[in-house]
Amino acid sequence: MRALCWHGKQDIRCDTVPDPKIEHPRDAIIKVTSCAICGSDLHLYDNFMPGMENGDIMGHETMGIVEEVGSEVSNLKKGDRVVIPFTIFCGECDQCRRGNFSVCERSNRNKSLADKVFGHTTAGLFGYTHLTGGYPGGQAEYLRVPFADRTHIKVPGGIPDETLLFLSDIFPTGWQAAVQCDIQPDDTVAIWGCGPVGQFAIRSALLLGAKQVIAIDRVPERLAMAEAGGATVIDFSKESVVERLNELTRGKGPEKCIDCVGLEAHATATIDSMYDRAKQAVMLETDRPHVLREMMYVCRPAGVLSIPGVYGGLLDKVPFGMAMNKGLTFRMGQTHVNRWTDDLLRRIEQGQIDPSFVITHTVGLAEGPNMYKTFRDKLDGCIKVVLKP
Repeated sequence: MRALCWHGKQDIRCDTVPDPKIEHPRDAIIKVTSCAICGSDLHLYDNFMPGMENGDIMGHETMGIVEEVGSEVSNLKKGDRVVIPFTIFCGECDQCRRGNFSVCERSNRNKSLADKVFGHTTAGLFGYTHLTGGYPGGQAEYLRVPFADRTHIKVPGGIPDETLLFLSDIFPTGWQAAVQCDIQPDDTVAIWGCGPVGQFAIRSALLLGAKQVIAIDRVPERLAMAEAGGATVIDFSKESVVERLNELTRGKGPEKCIDCVGLEAHATATIDSMYDRAKQAVMLETDRPHVLREMMYVCRPAGVLSIPGVYGGLLDKVPFGMAMNKGLTFRMGQTHVNRWTDDLLRRIEQGQIDPSFVITHTVGLAEGPNMYKTFRDKLDGCIKVVLKP
């Protein structure tokens, strides 16, 4: 089969690789009908995340048709249409029983390595680093799904792939980011980053009843999409985020802040961003936490910081004393996808939201390597890329 494979920094190739096979009775094989490039994939593309190996298959936003099932999979059959969540989970361990699917205790096949790096293992993830199991991803013609009896979202026919695909990651990720804020009717929610996750966080915050949503970015196409979704926008390349947030909140600051940027934060000629780039260049810091610092500074005391943006390692000069004295609550983590998908699928079917609004580019799998660069550099108005194997 053909698949997009990682061969080093900024080196993604469309290779011919062996077809996946059933390896365990709880496996299924999926014929991929649609997949996508995620902002988290760009962290791998730019080699910010440790644990990638030459030839690893990329991708964790995938849907398709069941082709084959293992002997212990009784709730799926050939021909079923499914979206595959990016988190692999067993459904039986203590964390899964609590609904904490992204920290499943059994699905990371490199558990001993993750235990050493994280203290305790997280779940296995598709198309990500070997710290999370090194599972082949879904930017391919076929995908093997471990624990397939639980790791799936069965979806109806008659709804286009483009409307359902993002149940795999970015829609529930934006939703969880907003839910973690415990939004009240008089809340202002400020969201840093208007990429795909940010766009869903904006719409989720409004669906959950926020009084005002403020979106921060510098890319015109992203800001326009955020504004169309109901947000007040701030272009951080043209105005002070701190001053504008204080103006919009009458000096009190937003009650809730969401970081949809993560480790590759960009800022316009700020001292801390120049400091981060210098330390990163000499490998004294792995991540650029400008957004985290700014959120901690501007958030209203007793507010909430929700962090769906991915961080990979060590942060420097994070003003933790400021956050402690202001009584800020931090909520973060990879998304517990299947905790939310029944509700989100219902909202799609009822017409509350059509997730396909975020798509700007649809191409064949062979064009994937070029689209990584287009997406990373935000060329051609690119916000979200869907791939058709």
